Amino acid sequence: MKKLVLFTFLLANMVVLNAQNLALKQLEDSPRHHEWIKVNNEDREINCFVVYPEISEKATVVIVIHENRGLTDWVRSFSDRLAVRGYIVVAPDLLSDFSEKYASTSDFPNSDAARNAIYKLSPDQVKFDLMVVQDFAEQLPAGNGKTVVAGFCWGGSQSFRMATYNSDIKAALVFYGSAPEKDKIKNISAPVYGFYGGNDERINSGIPETEEQMQAEGKKYNYFIYPGAGHAFMRSGADPSGAAENKKARKKSWEKMLEILAEI
Repeated sequence: MKKLVLFTFLLANMVVLNAQNLALKQLEDSPRHHEWIKVNNEDREINCFVVYPEISEKATVVIVIHENRGLTDWVRSFSDRLAVRGYIVVAPDLLSDFSEKYASTSDFPNSDAARNAIYKLSPDQVKFDLMVVQDFAEQLPAGNGKTVVAGFCWGGSQSFRMATYNSDIKAALVFYGSAPEKDKIKNISAPVYGFYGGNDERINSGIPETEEQMQAEGKKYNYFIYPGAGHAFMRSGADPSGAAENKKARKKSWEKMLEILAEI
């Protein structure tokens, strides 16, 4: 059993490493304009990775909230890929100014250390950071005034939660994230779209209750479950050696996401 657990752990980390290496290569080859912007939140500065599309008109801004590993190269690569489709993307590093030693995700020695730090963030700090990022996104001169939020894993939960306290976003895209507290759902004004792997019962077990609560409050909640795909299929599916089910789920959810964004 110990050998099996160790093998599974090593395999998971290998998938992450492969996705990271591929993402870094894609970023290095990208012709699009990338910026690192510091957004002020009282006594803190939030590092934001911003990507601009190569288009001649103003664009909708998509705020991309990272996984529990922080703002990785894979998240930045996803942001760059989304910009190809005509969207400005703002990806905040919510581990910014975590401590004197760790000022950003890249300062952490490994993904486990970043993950441990993520779960030490206070919900209020995350909320206020995202509100400041939203204000920044809305004021971008190249933006058209419309903002959408999308998040993965821990970030998916944050995107769902953001819909409960920010009435300015036009939609919340939740990739394999959990729902907010029941008493917060009544505050949601934007439509929420969920993307889930079929082999992710830890998350999926809560979907029926979430759907019931959203319907009871008259909120729009559409979700899509991809058979055979696991948790984090958007990242795992980017790995050329990844499981076919994750690749298929990544492709289908990407297409569905673009359909949704085109209607906003």
